[in-house]
Amino acid sequence: MMEMGDWWRRGKWRIMVMLTMLHIVGILIFTRGFLLTRTELPYYSNCSDVSESPCFTGQSNPYQNQSNSRCWTRPAVDRLVIIVLDALRFDFVAPSTFFKEPKPWMDKLQVLQKLASTKRSARIFKAIADPPTTSLQRLKGLTTGGLPTFIDVGNSFGAPAILEDNLIHQVDNGCIEHLLPSLYEEDWDVLIAHFLGVDHAGHILGVDSVPMIEKLEQYNEILDKVIEVLDNQSGPGGLHENTFLLVMGDHGQTINGDHGGGSAEEVETSVFAMSFKKPPPTMPSEFDTSSCEMDLDQKKTCISSFQQLDFAATVSALLGVPFPFGRCRPAVICCGQASDAGYLLFSIGRVSPELYTLGAGTWNLENNIEGNCPNQKEEEWMQNYCNVLCINSWQVKRYIDIYSASSVIGFSSEDLLHISDMYAQAEENWSCSSESLLLFKDESCYSSLPLKRKIDAYFKFLLNVAELARSKWTEFDLKMMGIGFVIILISLPIYFLAMMTKSVNGFSSLLFGDSEIFVKLVFALFMVVIRACSFLSNSYILEEGKVASFLLATTAMFKLRNSIKREKMLVEVAVHWASESDVLSSMLMLQGIGRNFIPRIIYAVGLGQLLLLAFSPLFHKDRDLESKMHLLIKTLAMLSSCSSTIIVLSGKQGPLVALVTITGGYCIMRLGNIDRGSTDKVAGILTFDPLSVTQWSLLATCLFFVTGHWCAFDGLRYGAAFIGYDEFVLVRQAILLMIDTFGFSHIIPVFGLPFLVARQKLLGHTDQDGRLLLLQLSQMYLMYGLITAASVIATILCVIIQRRHLMVWGLFAPKFVFDVVGLILTDILICLAWFYYVGRREDGTQLTTLDHRD
Repeated sequence: MMEMGDWWRRGKWRIMVMLTMLHIVGILIFTRGFLLTRTELPYYSNCSDVSESPCFTGQSNPYQNQSNSRCWTRPAVDRLVIIVLDALRFDFVAPSTFFKEPKPWMDKLQVLQKLASTKRSARIFKAIADPPTTSLQRLKGLTTGGLPTFIDVGNSFGAPAILEDNLIHQVDNGCIEHLLPSLYEEDWDVLIAHFLGVDHAGHILGVDSVPMIEKLEQYNEILDKVIEVLDNQSGPGGLHENTFLLVMGDHGQTINGDHGGGSAEEVETSVFAMSFKKPPPTMPSEFDTSSCEMDLDQKKTCISSFQQLDFAATVSALLGVPFPFGRCRPAVICCGQASDAGYLLFSIGRVSPELYTLGAGTWNLENNIEGNCPNQKEEEWMQNYCNVLCINSWQVKRYIDIYSASSVIGFSSEDLLHISDMYAQAEENWSCSSESLLLFKDESCYSSLPLKRKIDAYFKFLLNVAELARSKWTEFDLKMMGIGFVIILISLPIYFLAMMTKSVNGFSSLLFGDSEIFVKLVFALFMVVIRACSFLSNSYILEEGKVASFLLATTAMFKLRNSIKREKMLVEVAVHWASESDVLSSMLMLQGIGRNFIPRIIYAVGLGQLLLLAFSPLFHKDRDLESKMHLLIKTLAMLSSCSSTIIVLSGKQGPLVALVTITGGYCIMRLGNIDRGSTDKVAGILTFDPLSVTQWSLLATCLFFVTGHWCAFDGLRYGAAFIGYDEFVLVRQAILLMIDTFGFSHIIPVFGLPFLVARQKLLGHTDQDGRLLLLQLSQMYLMYGLITAASVIATILCVIIQRRHLMVWGLFAPKFVFDVVGLILTDILICLAWFYYVGRREDGTQLTTLDHRD
């Protein structure tokens, strides 16, 4: 029966395959808990869709014959002005009396506070955003009523940096210049002005700064002018007779000016709403959740709250446009620039009663006949609101049904059953329709109890759907993340065990048999740990290429100490200078007639070489490694078949990067040989220099960045996928893009690793010792895989720790994606390299006799 030690020694290829599967399973489980995704559906809401809803059963749609496109609800406003003040904290707008301690930045937007305390048609709201609170994600959330996904938030960081001088004072000039003139124009329905000054002032100087206070005071003056223009034209027949104003933030910010996380300062922002066509003085008390305080002028100010998720549905209801499922195309002027406001939308929010009630059109103001029912107008408003909630709920239910049928990442059957039950309860005994309420018209007064029950049922349905969507799309599943992390972590001790060539008792010979090897191992592990710790900082991730280059240079200097001692000076760290040089852009690509023809020839030749190498063992019975020369020939053959395609895809920098790769690899081998010197021996359970493998891994990382890549989706060189081809074929272009992305950093380093074996000097052993070559090769590949796995584990740990960081979706998550893809690719390449160089040879006999041979 085979002993455990023999199984480890004789089944290295099995271990490599097992580690690959272990990594894949762990990554899939972790990803399921971390990278929550949502499929966007290419469907659009249309006016005619409402005929499918149960909200107008037995009667015609009272809005379908209108001449305009507002067709689902009665339009409550004619025009909408939205002024977005980026990173608007809640305490920028709310009076300081609402807080325990007044701050210098409070009470600067006095025009809004004054209107909220004196006008019944104006109110301040606290809007609660869903984290992460990045600008683009929150703006998309406001317009769609949807929840964030990894891809949505990652796009926030793809824009180029703004480098113009005097950033704080100049960034808002476009909006200031065009906003007021646009208020006098008639060719828009919705006007949006987006001011960025507060956000930039916070990022650069913080909230408690003089420029921040100056910016808020400037906004107060601008808003005062805007409100004056709107008010002057709000009379009967005026341009803004029924205009609705919203002054709002997309998210908040911390005292230091940061945002992106889920703290109260970041998710709490403000919305000021005002109707210039005044509604009745009160709203049904059942829906009034405001809290009131006396402001600095001893006037009563009330503030309500709502979820930012509800904004899109509420605005849709006010405008009378279809609730977002697809495209909503109001005419929009943003900072004076006409634009097509088309978005792929879906709203899972509910129509906010307190914001909706400010719209004059939600009330029956034309009927001034007083009857015996003092609350008749409130009852009519509740009827109108109930109809809106009916359409709101039907739209959400329609989306959930289509989404679950169309998306792989849908809801579970239990979730769908729960949603259907709640919707059925809301629709049961329908009494919100005008036809049903006609039965009560002959009564002196009719009870609002059925309406309240129906509204409560819709509330329950919409709130449950929103919570379910949050759990599927925005909340991290820490249990799944933990399980995945532990599974990947298990691979580390397996790597260590697999590298052993004898029983555990032999570990003492590693520690004490050769102190020099032990020092190198410790230093190599120290380099890996240093690089892993750098992943905790977003700044170091941004400069990861320079970090790897610095560590590679450090290891080279560490090894050069012996060459200096032995007076064997060697001119090296060429890789570092090449990676920092502009010479990479100096070489030219072939142009003209051969633009597509020549690359295709190179692809074909490379593929042919690979096929020959793959099938050559079928024609040769002996697949054992006979000598270092044999291994060297096989390595050169593999690299020559791969490198031509990789160089072509790398463009004009390809030949120079190839030269850098060769130079770097040669330097690592030469340093290893010089460092070992004449006292070289095989020590303990290691037959190779661990520091050389660490340098090889660092060189691979440097090559990834020196070829113009970085760990972000906009760091992919998409143009490489079309070298040799003009037309797009998904699989073909994806393969070419993958080869360009990982060619120099993964494919060539893995298949080139045997050079370290072929060039290593081991005195006392002949070049014909195939058993030693096999042992060295397997241990080096296991060490290389260990370093890669350890780096990815560090990335995963950093992602767990920084999951609520400002840059988690823009930086840490893309870094995670690139690293885990790189780990799986490295595992697969190591397995392929093992089968190519060694096959399934299981020769573990007498390997331990090599230990301590002088």
